[in-house]
Amino acid sequence: MDFRQLKALVTVVEVGSVTRAAELLHLVQPAVTRQIKTLEQELGVPLFERTRQGMQPTEAGLTLAGRARRALAELERARAELAPEPGVVTGIVSIGLLESTAGLLAEPLVACLLPDHPGIELRLQTAYSGHLQRWLDDGDLDLSLLYNLTGSPSLNVTPLVRERLWAVAPPDDRLSADHPVPIGDLAGHRFVMPAPGHGLRALIETAARRAGADLSGGVQTNSMALQKQLVAAGHGWTILPAVGVADDVAAGTLSAAPVGDPEIWRSIVLAMPRTGRISPAVEVVAREVVRLVRSFVRKGRWPSAELTAEG
Repeated sequence: MDFRQLKALVTVVEVGSVTRAAELLHLVQPAVTRQIKTLEQELGVPLFERTRQGMQPTEAGLTLAGRARRALAELERARAELAPEPGVVTGIVSIGLLESTAGLLAEPLVACLLPDHPGIELRLQTAYSGHLQRWLDDGDLDLSLLYNLTGSPSLNVTPLVRERLWAVAPPDDRLSADHPVPIGDLAGHRFVMPAPGHGLRALIETAARRAGADLSGGVQTNSMALQKQLVAAGHGWTILPAVGVADDVAAGTLSAAPVGDPEIWRSIVLAMPRTGRISPAVEVVAREVVRLVRSFVRKGRWPSAELTAEG
């Protein structure tokens, strides 16, 4: 198998059509079909099912496409790292940001990196911590913010910040930063819960059990944006990191207050794979992320947060 065959495979899997893949690859359709058939003959397994709805990848096709996608990404990174002149840092860096931190960090990170390092191509991904950690382990990310991770056999972890979670309510409920809300008081309200498997949900459920509170809400979602939207519309309260709702509170679309009795905290770390070479471009981005986080906490731009001893 060669580069062109793998590129054809990945493209057909992504678009579901040989015709469309040929257009994207600037090839004629028979050439793409021939590359796929050659791969299938070499491997001895079908990679696609040809249906009226298009090309449906088989299990073998999905498995190979996943491996091929990462191999092609590594080749692309290697090409980008071949600096045109000594001392210039170039390369592709894929970084994961927690959804709650993206609004604070994404634009400043881009603004700091691009002027000094125009040779770095930054690829930003946002998701929940569990998804980001899996993408790190799979090699789809070079570094990522994660939370409540003290160590991992596969990852190097740098502690950064510890932040308190807040109760979030519609603006008419007039929650205030100066008046923490005991978690037991939340049980009297309808609740918009993070979906099962979300790290925040585990933190909330642990604290609720300690307080003997029932926070079983009628609505669950895997989207922080949806949580905020539903709360603002009056469908319940929720619990989120203060950094994720600070702009909404300032705009008057939500009100919020720290959770108390017991308090709920989470710790954010920067994680990078232990294995493999860390490129100069990844090192530059990692340093800038650490610098930004420290700066925002010290300047009070990260609400209810404190730097960890190592950060």
